Amino acid sequence: MKRKIIHIDESKCNGCGQCIPNCKEGALKIVNGKAKLVSDVFCDGLGACLGHCPQGAITIEEREAKAFDEKAVRVLKNWPVQIRLVPPIAPFLQGADLLIAADCVGFACPDFHQDLLAGKALLVGCPKLDDIQLYREKISQMVKNNDIKSITYAHMEVPCCTGLISVIKDAIASSGKNIPFKDITIGINGNQL
Repeated sequence: MKRKIIHIDESKCNGCGQCIPNCKEGALKIVNGKAKLVSDVFCDGLGACLGHCPQGAITIEEREAKAFDEKAVRVLKNWPVQIRLVPPIAPFLQGADLLIAADCVGFACPDFHQDLLAGKALLVGCPKLDDIQLYREKISQMVKNNDIKSITYAHMEVPCCTGLISVIKDAIASSGKNIPFKDITIGINGNQL
C-alpha cells in the first residue's frame, strides 16, 4: 500500500538522537551513528519527530510501505535500551520502575523477563566495556529530569559489574529525590544471590 511515512536523509543526520524521544511509537533508533526507521509498521506517518531534528534530516514522503500496526507498537514499550543511546528525557522513563541491567544478565539469567523485567522499563550497559563517565552523566540526567518511581540494578557477581552501583546511588543522592534502589546480584550460574 502507498502511504505517508518518514524518510531520513543519512547525509544530513548527525546521530544526535533528538528525534527518538519525540516518536511515541518507538519507530526510530540510532544505528552506526545515524537515525534509522526500525520498521515501517511502527511509523504512523504523522511526523512528530520532524520538528526535533536540528539537521532537517527527517521528512515525510509517500511511498509503498506496510500498514501502521498499532498492536506491534504497544509490544515495543521502550526503545532503545542501551544506556548510551537512550535520551535523558525518553518518554518511557516518566513514572517508570526502572531496571538497569548489566549486558550479561539477560543472557545468564534464564527467567530474566519474568523475574526481573516484568513491569519495568529497561536500560542495559556494561560498566567494564563502556564509558562509565558517560553513564554517570546520563543516569544523573535521567534521574533528575524524570519522575522515576524506583531503580533496580541487576548485575553479575563478577567485580567489574559492581561499577554502576555507586553511579546509580550518586545519581539518586544528587537529585535530592527519594527513589527506592534495589541491588540484585546474579550468579554465574544464572541464579539470584
